[in-house]
Amino acid sequence: MEWTARIRFAGLQKAELWDRWKSGQSVADIARALGRRNKSGVYRILARDGGIAPPARRRAAGALKLEEREEISRGLAAGRSIRWMARALGRSPSTVSREIRRNGGSRGYRASRADRRAWDQALRPKPCRLARHAPLRWRVAQKLALQWSPAQIAGWLRQKFPTDPNMQLSHETIYRSLFIQTRGALKKELMAHLRTRRQMRQAKGGVTKNGLGQIADAVSIRERPAEAEDRAVPGHWEGDLLCGSNHSHIVTLVERASRFVMLLKLPSRDTATVVDALTKNIRKLPGRLRRSLTWDRGKEMAAHRAFTVATDVQVYFCDPRSPWQRGSNENTNGLLRQYFPKGTDLSQFSQARLNKIALRLNQRPRKTLGFETPADRLGRVLP
Repeated sequence: MEWTARIRFAGLQKAELWDRWKSGQSVADIARALGRRNKSGVYRILARDGGIAPPARRRAAGALKLEEREEISRGLAAGRSIRWMARALGRSPSTVSREIRRNGGSRGYRASRADRRAWDQALRPKPCRLARHAPLRWRVAQKLALQWSPAQIAGWLRQKFPTDPNMQLSHETIYRSLFIQTRGALKKELMAHLRTRRQMRQAKGGVTKNGLGQIADAVSIRERPAEAEDRAVPGHWEGDLLCGSNHSHIVTLVERASRFVMLLKLPSRDTATVVDALTKNIRKLPGRLRRSLTWDRGKEMAAHRAFTVATDVQVYFCDPRSPWQRGSNENTNGLLRQYFPKGTDLSQFSQARLNKIALRLNQRPRKTLGFETPADRLGRVLP
């Protein structure tokens, strides 16, 4: 309470802040709507509760109301007995007696001060289930460290402990325990294992500004065919741009089943140039090697629909900030740094030179292929 008070948002402003956040508005938009020149105050309020709107506080049904406390104050001033005041309020004499005793006695009792004190002392959050149950907390933390999603953990617990409700919980409880660190149940470091790695809950339907831009009609990697996932069928590719100095770039393409590599020279990284280079090279491949392409969220693939129309190859996009979903391509980019150290001007390499480097990688035995080369593995599946 004291923490948010320092930010100096009135109660109505806080309510409006949370309403706007739940509707999907950005932090900057909320700050402008509330007349704040700096968005940091808005962000701190949101971050304190993990982006999850706290429930509205209400008085307990049996708690004394301000009007009742004012009646007690007037009764004391008039010299009324505790039993008389209790009958007038329809309360137990012990309730009235404790109220007077804990708030300064018959001489020091003030209704408004007693009401404010009761409201402040009522703020005693109940420990969450993960904080109360160590075995459940240990299981959840263990699975988060293995990069399981909260939904996967919740589902697994229901299957593992179908008759033990103490070992079950919802995925929402896990998210709340991660995002609201004041609960003290799960360590903040475990958030790094979430796929999105975000620090607080984003509103459903809201737009998260991640600096990568929005790609129209992007098809999620989650819709990619199962045959691409298990690497059983060749022709599914992963792609990205390798960046160098002076705004230089090359396209790196890796075939998932064989880890076969192709490198493409680029004069610039605008979407028309990238899509044109990809289209020309993909159309040279046999039909069996043109099934799908998985790309990161970069805006260089904004014209992916034109690429699909020209090649009949569907493009699938990774989740934001999830390059590990193109693991083969990320690994290959690391290998390529042996030839293109960071800070290298990639524009100095001709396409012929890039082809030679790709050939060297494709003729190198790979442990993941049982020390077979990518070229040999790909050759075995081609006619």
